[in-house]
Amino acid sequence: MRSVSYLKVQDHNGLVRDNSSGAILAVDDNEYEVYKAKREAELARHRMIENQVKEINEIKSEMLEIKQMLSLLLKGK
Repeated sequence: MRSVSYLKVQDHNGLVRDNSSGAILAVDDNEYEVYKAKREAELARHRMIENQVKEINEIKSEMLEIKQMLSLLLKGK
């Protein structure tokens, strides 16, 4: 049976490195929950930006259509 030894990860209180495998392990559930909340907030922010870009592109397309219609109306007079 091998003994398990860990090293603290610098600047991360809730993380340790397993000396035998080199894996980084979370040992603080609270820190993991904070990470998940930050990650979800970042994903939500990314989705919001994507939606705003989509809306802006739709508005640009509609404005182009309006300009083309106005141009046709002015040429018809």
